[in-house]
Amino acid sequence: MALNPEEFGTLLIEEREDRVTVLLNRPEVRNAIDQQMVDELHQVCEYLEREPKILIIAGVEGVFASGADIGQLRERRRDDALRGINSTIFVRIAKLPMPVIAALDGYCLGGGAELAYAADFRIGTPSLRIGNPETGLGIMAAAGATWRLKELVGEPIAKEILLAGAVLRAEEALRINLITQIHEAPVLMEAAHNLADRIGRQDPLAVRITKSVFHAPAEAHPVIDTLAQGMLFESQAKFDRMQAFLDKKSAKQSSDNPSSDNPDRT
Repeated sequence: MALNPEEFGTLLIEEREDRVTVLLNRPEVRNAIDQQMVDELHQVCEYLEREPKILIIAGVEGVFASGADIGQLRERRRDDALRGINSTIFVRIAKLPMPVIAALDGYCLGGGAELAYAADFRIGTPSLRIGNPETGLGIMAAAGATWRLKELVGEPIAKEILLAGAVLRAEEALRINLITQIHEAPVLMEAAHNLADRIGRQDPLAVRITKSVFHAPAEAHPVIDTLAQGMLFESQAKFDRMQAFLDKKSAKQSSDNPSSDNPDRT
């Protein structure tokens, strides 16, 4: 059963055969992440865990997400922190079966940045500003930044962002590979869908298993790689795709080298 866009108050949903696009939709607070948005993201994840599809996440009105909702965050206490409200949903997003693409425009700060770090791909616009200013508010980036960010950009730059409050511009983020593409805002979503198209041309099972193996702990390799490849070697898609490759190669060779015994040749 497909997602029903009318069931969501903080997200705009578009679904296609191989992907779901989610737009964070709280423009009055620059798409700040509140409890309702977290709950609705869980609802999307529950669906994508049952029906694996590519996920594209972006924000409305030139902003990805300015962070967590400070009004709600100010009232949270120790027990709320121990629940891991944001970290739980970001881990769930990161573990979705199919790849996640974050299309970043404007502010991508705090919890918004941590949501972006949980994606498999990050692309942005020239106006992107990404970072974690939490220590300036007397808290820390506790929803994944302290461990994901150093894996993505290395410890020195991660400390600049987490301990010194550095907010990166798009060009800086591209230089350190925190994002991999920069596009003007009017074509950002087109670029995200182009990337999704490239993913969609791959075998879905091979993509799912590769993503899972990629994120396995170091001690699991190479055993997990070998076992996963064994599964794929038995898939029908492997036989069909390899046969199609061989047929195409054979047809090309035939067209490049016409048979010398063709009766029409003189």
